[in-house]
Amino acid sequence: MLGMFCVRTCSGLMGLLAAPRVRSLHSLPGITVAQIDKEVAKLLELKAQIGGDNVKHQFVLKTAKGTRDYNPKQMAIRERVFSTIIGCFKRHGAETIDTPVFELKETLTGKYGEDSKLIYDLKDQGGELLSLRYDLTVPFARYLAMNKITNIKRYHIAKVYRRDNPAMTRGRYREFYQCDFDIAGQYDAMIPDAECLKIVHDILSELDLGDFQIKVNDRRILDGMFAVCGVPDDKFRTICSTVDKLDKMPWEDVRKEMVNEKGLSEEAADQIGEYVSLKGGMELAERLLQDHKMCRSTQACAGLSDIKLLFSYLQLFQVTDKVVFDLSLARGLDYYTGIIYEGVLTQAGVAPGSTEAQNGVPAEESVSVGSVAGGGRYDGLVGMFDPKGRKVPCVGVSIGIERIFSILEQKAEASTEKVRTTEVQVMVASAQKNLLEDRLRLLTELWNAGIKAEVMYKKNPKLLSQLQHCEESGIPLVAILGEQELKDGVVKLRVVASREEVDVSRAALIDEIRRRTS
Repeated sequence: MLGMFCVRTCSGLMGLLAAPRVRSLHSLPGITVAQIDKEVAKLLELKAQIGGDNVKHQFVLKTAKGTRDYNPKQMAIRERVFSTIIGCFKRHGAETIDTPVFELKETLTGKYGEDSKLIYDLKDQGGELLSLRYDLTVPFARYLAMNKITNIKRYHIAKVYRRDNPAMTRGRYREFYQCDFDIAGQYDAMIPDAECLKIVHDILSELDLGDFQIKVNDRRILDGMFAVCGVPDDKFRTICSTVDKLDKMPWEDVRKEMVNEKGLSEEAADQIGEYVSLKGGMELAERLLQDHKMCRSTQACAGLSDIKLLFSYLQLFQVTDKVVFDLSLARGLDYYTGIIYEGVLTQAGVAPGSTEAQNGVPAEESVSVGSVAGGGRYDGLVGMFDPKGRKVPCVGVSIGIERIFSILEQKAEASTEKVRTTEVQVMVASAQKNLLEDRLRLLTELWNAGIKAEVMYKKNPKLLSQLQHCEESGIPLVAILGEQELKDGVVKLRVVASREEVDVSRAALIDEIRRRTS
């Protein structure tokens, strides 16, 4: 209260302290002149720190750590990627939803295992404890439970937030987009799961990122493996999180973390090491079903049987050449209950010979992106939010758009092909002066017909300047008006690339532009 009083009356008090009227301050209950002197001194010190009245405050112009801006060229690439992904989602019959960017903190708590520490908590805003969403899956489960939806096939593209250590060159940010596709509902085993893998395969193929592999495993197989290897029940999740680091750390370091940090016995760690080195397909699932240790675990056998069924459907979808059953795949999120998978780039598609450092980053690091898609089955998550605990089986996949974008941006930089940042089909130009009104009339006709067109914002632009703008912007056509063209009722249509020119009647112009730009 004292500080507030001093802030509001600082300038007045400065005069009071220097004048005989200081005696009037004694009438303020509980406040002494010494206290006021102390508070004023603090304010004067603060004023000096920020530069006083006449000094402009200096600050650094930068984006927050783990975030970035996108220029028009980068956004053009990004929009094409979004279009490809959304086209695939719609081809598979998905509809879209949206949810708030922040959720009640209790909605997100306890869903992400050790990654929960990466959740951004917001300051208390009037009684509700809120957090920025960490992914799109938990909000989706909350949405299903809140609206009592038992079956839906949906996609959702939106930003999520993680208080992670960013690695910008590898597409790792604190604010980033996720592109999710999920199937909720009670269906026969592995049919929806196989479709999710088909979607990952098709998107990564269409984007032409380079060679990739889709790793598949099952949380029941992992839990069964931990059990038969002697991992205590209360260490399943923490050991699972450590196994999940095998794509970033060698086995020796993972083993050391299990034993030294997680307290697992060396014998149990060595047995886990034997299993997590195994990779294959349907034949590996069949072999493990005969394994004398694995067959002792009911849940491991159930998972292995589903892996066999999954591969039979993947053969029908013609994607088994890119899918591998990998026992080292763990995916650390707590809510997975069955099949899990991850799309990994094994060789990023950057142009050959591009070995020089880019922006100070060595080339081998600049294309080291790793996982670009991931997902799995989470049959229990919706039940966590339902008052009666009713479960809605779900399976889904999330496409790592930022990591994909990092690869495509580098490919664009390495390529000589120009990236267009607009979709303008034709430039309305003039060859002589005093034709602004005629240009604007023609421009309006084109806009009204749905043609993407523009003019230069000058009354009398030089024709050369207008043509150069088209070449720089990638605009394919120029509609040129001159006094003679206006008399004859035609427009001179110029093809920018070939410099070919043809007179087209005003009535036929729109159809001709559509024909040449379709």
